[in-house]
Parts: sequence; C-alpha cells; structure tokens
Amino acid sequence: MAANATIYKASLNVADMDRNYYAEHNFTLAKHPSETELRLMIKLVAFMLNADENLLFTKGISQDDEPDLWQKALNGDIKLWIDLGQPDEKRIRKACGRSEKVIIYMYQEGSALAWWKQMQSTLGRFKNLSVRYLNIEGDLELLAKRAMELQCNISDFELTIIDDDKSVVVKEDIWK
Repeated sequence: MAANATIYKASLNVADMDRNYYAEHNFTLAKHPSETELRLMIKLVAFMLNADENLLFTKGISQDDEPDLWQKALNGDIKLWIDLGQPDEKRIRKACGRSEKVIIYMYQEGSALAWWKQMQSTLGRFKNLSVRYLNIEGDLELLAKRAMELQCNISDFELTIIDDDKSVVVKEDIWK
C-alpha cells in the first residue's frame, strides 16, 4: 500500500441475472495518491461485471507486472486479467501470454477512442483479449465514499449501481 493512500471500505451486493450470480462482497481498498475517485469506482465496476469469489484486487497502479484485478486457478495460473485505461502493446502482449482471458475496460471517451483507433489493427491478433468501453450514465465518482454500501444489479448486459439516494447505469460497448 502506498504511503498517503486513502482507505475505502465497500460492501457490494451483486445480483447478476445474466450469469445467475448472487453474492455479497466486502472489500478494503486503497486509493493511490495519483488515482482519482472515478478510477477507484471503475475498479469496482470491473469487479461487479465479472464478480466471482476468486476475483481479487491487486496492488494495481503501483505494480507494473500485475493487472488491476485478476482471478487465479488453484495452481497459480491466471484465468482472468483485467486492466483499466489504455495499456501499451507490450503490457497487452504480456497479459495475453500469461492469462487465459484478458479484459481491458476503458472509460474516458475522448482518449479511449483515440487509443482504440491507434491500437485496433494491432490488437486483432490477440485471441484471448476483449476490449470494452464503459458508457456511464450518471456521476459514478459521487458514489465513492469512505464506507460504501452498494446494490449492483445486472440485467440484459446493463449494470445499475444504487446507494441510498443515487443510482448510476453502466453499459458495456464491446469493441473487441
């Protein structure tokens, strides 16, 4: 954990009707000083969309050789590697070589489109790679609190996140 990291506690009640997955997850997350609340919440969204009892947050932004989230098999093999933002080709190649499945979630519209146009032809060769853009309807960062209790409903590939008085809808656009 980075010095000066801000600690957040999150309780997620996930109801994923698309995958028939229903569970409660409790986390303690450290927000790196260079990380925004939006990026912290995008990490939670990535977890919600792929929720599993074996999906774990890693050291993330402070670690070059780990994704933001991953799921490992009992033998230590990486089953799922999740990165946020716009990683470079070298990182993507490494991730695809080490993991059964790789998902990149992008969330900043202007820079995501520019990155995608530049990388699209290069990324076609990675068969285990999925690139997804998150369309966010609402102010996701306003849900970030030091102690969060969030209801996460997924139906027809649409995620609705609800706290006491606010809700945000997230839709995935699958680019690859």
